[in-house]
Amino acid sequence: FCFLHGLDAEADLVGSLASMSTSERIKAIQKMPETMRKKREIRNKVLKEITKKSRHRGAQPSCCTQCLQGAAVSFRRFGNTLSEYFHQLRVWHKALKTIGAEFGTSVLSYFVFLKWLLNFNIFSFLINFSFITIPQFLAAEPNNLSFTGLELLTGAGYFQKTVLYYGFYTNATISKTENGPSYNMQLAYIFTVGIYFVICFLILLFSMAKFFSRNFINPQAFSVNASKLLCTWDFNITNEKAVKLKQKNLHTQIKEGLTEVNKEVLNFSVMERALRIAVHLLVWFASLGTAVAACTGVYFLSINNLELFMKGYRNDLESQTAMLVLPVIVSLLNTLIPFFFSWLGHLERFQTPGQHIYITITRNIILKMSIIGILCYYWINIVATSESQCWETLVGQDIYRLVLVDFIFCLLGSFFGEFLRRIIGTTVCMRLGLPEFDIGRNVLDLIYAQTLTWIGILFSPLLPGIQMIAFFVVFFVKKVSLMRNCQPPCKVWRTAQMMTSFIFLLFCPSFLGVLSVIGVTVWRLKPSEECGPFRGLSSMYAAVAEWIQILESYTGSKWVVWIYHNLITSELFFFILSSFVLIVIYLYWQIIQGRKTMTKLLRKQINN
Repeated sequence: FCFLHGLDAEADLVGSLASMSTSERIKAIQKMPETMRKKREIRNKVLKEITKKSRHRGAQPSCCTQCLQGAAVSFRRFGNTLSEYFHQLRVWHKALKTIGAEFGTSVLSYFVFLKWLLNFNIFSFLINFSFITIPQFLAAEPNNLSFTGLELLTGAGYFQKTVLYYGFYTNATISKTENGPSYNMQLAYIFTVGIYFVICFLILLFSMAKFFSRNFINPQAFSVNASKLLCTWDFNITNEKAVKLKQKNLHTQIKEGLTEVNKEVLNFSVMERALRIAVHLLVWFASLGTAVAACTGVYFLSINNLELFMKGYRNDLESQTAMLVLPVIVSLLNTLIPFFFSWLGHLERFQTPGQHIYITITRNIILKMSIIGILCYYWINIVATSESQCWETLVGQDIYRLVLVDFIFCLLGSFFGEFLRRIIGTTVCMRLGLPEFDIGRNVLDLIYAQTLTWIGILFSPLLPGIQMIAFFVVFFVKKVSLMRNCQPPCKVWRTAQMMTSFIFLLFCPSFLGVLSVIGVTVWRLKPSEECGPFRGLSSMYAAVAEWIQILESYTGSKWVVWIYHNLITSELFFFILSSFVLIVIYLYWQIIQGRKTMTKLLRKQINN
């Protein structure tokens, strides 16, 4: 009887599916909680049922209709096959799923952020290479300098006469034929960099908004109940490895949710609170004192390094070695001091791992941004006013060395900080055990490297390509080190807002600080007289002012001149625009507050 009842139910299902439209039928079959094999069987039965009905009606499709239907099916199959191949080419997709299942969302957020920065630098490299570097190849002069191999570390020597640095680019209008189309290198350089930073600003803004709406205003963050266990399994998974990975992932998510629900609130006595506040103040005093001492050392070292460079060296090896002193010292400070900050954080004994990570990130961001601020002051106020023939190339070389040495120290940090720590914890001192992945330190390394890349784009247009390769290598080195050397966090916790916090730190103070440095360089500093596309001008921005003066003589370009004088250079326009933006932000803030109130009321109704 049960068997006959099952057959009747399946017949009814096939009949109802056959009466649907094609799109509705596909969606209905996809939503069924069945295996792929069972879904294919149901689909084939439905197609047979449709064919029978069409024969009974005598509506045999014509030859042309059959050909079109066959072509559509073949095209759909080809598209599905192509999408599967592209999915396999995403080399980090499987790695991210494995990391999330083994180590939870806290560690996964670091690798998601690293992948996001990698895509960001690919976009940056393509823009600069397309609009700045490729046209320069047409006007490039032959490089007569010899390549020794040391240039890969120092960025000097042979690389000075290549498209890697600002000083190599011409200030002429590039044209292959006399009466043919021309390419103004000055305008291309400044507009490409300017539009790139506008696009970066919008990408960061929309990314913050997207992650904020996904993580902070997310009802699933509050639903740790039976639905997580009973309603999240994907019945399409039949591969044994995929099933185990999905089980681990679901297990980790449930543990994180339960940890958040069962969060303990510790009650301290007055003496204990006073002692904790004293420890926090002492640790903050030690952290800020260390950051101030590091910045002071970097400042005096950079000044001394420039004086030695301007005096000259007795041989080339001494010169190449002296160039690496500043980046090595800066990278040593950026590598060792965060370990000290992590140790101080353990002394404070925070109640949750999230508090420890966020406080450590705050201290590291103060250290790294202060060091970058000292270096920017050194480049803008000392190097730019020095007697160097091409100070822009000198700054570009400094940033190249900082990026490269920071990448090397990042790899060494994985070796000494995780590999050797695992050896010591498993053989010498068993009490230490396996290390945990330091999220705060590693995230700040990424933000520091990206900040240097943004500053260096004006002086070394191909720097995003170098950083792109570095991030690609770091992703897989960190992934292997994580799997081989680290253990999952002892306290499992949920980190829905961490990716939003990372992008916010990348936006402020990193990106906004870079905009201020680029603004001072473009509007205030005088370019070098003998190199670069802006040689002979009072400032880089003067190229735009001269172009506008030329356009004033053309009647067809009056609208561009009007926009420049009445919008771009008008303080009133930006005041009105800023007021409008603030009003819109206030309205959206009120909408968010209203939605939060409604969400609380709905949550109370659900509980009732």
